[in-house]
Amino acid sequence: MPESASSLKIIVTGATSIIGHYLLPRLMNAGYEVHAISRGGEKNPAATGNTLIWHQADIIHPEQLPGVKARALIHLAPLWLLPKLLPVLNTCRIKRVIGFGSTSLFSKANSPDPCERELTVRFSKAEEAIRHHCGIAQTNWTVFRPTLVYDGVRDKNIKRIASFIRRYGFFPLVGEAAGLRQPVHADDLAEACLLALEQPATFNRAYNLSGGETLTYRQMVERIFSSLGKPARFIILPPWMFRGAIRAMTFLPGKRGMTPEMATRMNADLCFKHADATRDFGFLPRPFLPYAKTCRSSPDGWK
Repeated sequence: MPESASSLKIIVTGATSIIGHYLLPRLMNAGYEVHAISRGGEKNPAATGNTLIWHQADIIHPEQLPGVKARALIHLAPLWLLPKLLPVLNTCRIKRVIGFGSTSLFSKANSPDPCERELTVRFSKAEEAIRHHCGIAQTNWTVFRPTLVYDGVRDKNIKRIASFIRRYGFFPLVGEAAGLRQPVHADDLAEACLLALEQPATFNRAYNLSGGETLTYRQMVERIFSSLGKPARFIILPPWMFRGAIRAMTFLPGKRGMTPEMATRMNADLCFKHADATRDFGFLPRPFLPYAKTCRSSPDGWK
């Protein structure tokens, strides 16, 4: 561990996010002083201690970023907000940046939904800007692109499916729902930050980070049924009916993020290899075990 005071400090934007929930305790346990950024002043209840300092700031306004001379910035907020922060980081002499994009960069590039296509453009432009600005400033950057992120509590994907199952006792599918998925646990992504932080092999590279298990959409939902202690019950719908139901649901509170394209994607493969991450910094994600407290039983696996 570097000895200077500044090299023991890490700034974390998006600190109250699902990944931040797991990252902050990991950073403190590793001996870092963590400067966590929160837009609304809320704090992460999972992380407390003398080495955790909270700052209220809206990073849409880069000048609000605290002038902390730190070892690195780990950016958990939307990736497209990072490029505007980079000039401020230069004034703080921060030379290491880790940010999170998404494999949606690839999987939604040809989506019929214009909002989803616009999302991929934002990710692409953000990565390009990070490469450009960090290259000029000689800042070592790494971008992680996770697949479907979950922890069963704070995520928007697995939690949504589980909530539906709890309420209705069944789940609707389109056709065979045979599209392949690789859910990745938020804690594994937090660990990836620690593993890559001081690893030169990861400098100035982007990595796809997928989960430790590949399964069909139907198998994924069956696993959620099982983890809830419920028998798997499905209603198979034609695509037009499923799309209509989703369109109707978008008018309900908290459902605006749902799109009709979800019906098509149930039978589309959304798989990305993480072999480069395993090779360069030892990324070994757990299998998909929703609502199970998994821990690493050996250097090579989880139980």
